[in-house]
Amino acid sequence: MTVKPTRLIACLLLVVSFFAAQAHAELPAGYKVVLQTENFPPFNMADNNKNFARDENIQGVSTTIVREMFKRAAIDYTLTLRFPWSRIYDSTLENPNHGLFSTSMSDARKPLFKWVGPIASYDRVMLAAPDSKIGTMRDMAEASRYTIGSYKDSAVSQHLENAGLQPVNALRDPENIAKLLQGRIDLWATSDPVWRHHARQAGVTGLRTVLTFDKSNLYLAFNLDTPDEVITRLQAALEEMKGEGYGTCSKHPELC
Repeated sequence: MTVKPTRLIACLLLVVSFFAAQAHAELPAGYKVVLQTENFPPFNMADNNKNFARDENIQGVSTTIVREMFKRAAIDYTLTLRFPWSRIYDSTLENPNHGLFSTSMSDARKPLFKWVGPIASYDRVMLAAPDSKIGTMRDMAEASRYTIGSYKDSAVSQHLENAGLQPVNALRDPENIAKLLQGRIDLWATSDPVWRHHARQAGVTGLRTVLTFDKSNLYLAFNLDTPDEVITRLQAALEEMKGEGYGTCSKHPELC
């Protein structure tokens, strides 16, 4: 018996739909991801600039992308912004079905979580004060001669420590602006475009990038006990969104 092409296509679509439905039925009823984030503008931030916010009171480029990913993947979640970063990092390590963003995937962190992304990217930079005599540097070896301020437990700080440097870590990254202007540190190791937002908020201009020492992608990181189905669905949603321009300058001009 010869099967007509149209009937064959219809049968294949039914099979695909069946297996897709089966895959989406694998998560238990009432399943919900506990998502946490921090103030890391313009990627994620509280709309009131405070260190605690929930759900709709959290904004930013990454937040917009993450919300859309979960919507397309049909996965329920709660979202909370907390401080400090080390608190939500440890919470995600220790608790099933917890996730956090936006974070970098270093060699040390990679085996500790399940990952979805990248959702964005940023540069790691060293900044000097407007009146500093420090000029453009070629590498980290030159930077090592100076006192460097960074943000406790951040990927930037960990990168410096792994390179053998000893940054003076603040509990909040914006604190480094005052320390830099007061001469308490010579350089501020931070993220671009994150530092630009902090500088605008503080009314500070004239900070200079003297070294770009790395480029990093940003991800969602999930506790290792998170079902693989969650990771698969979210990654598929993200890839679809990238095809529509999410994460680009045209859709998110605050990144550029």
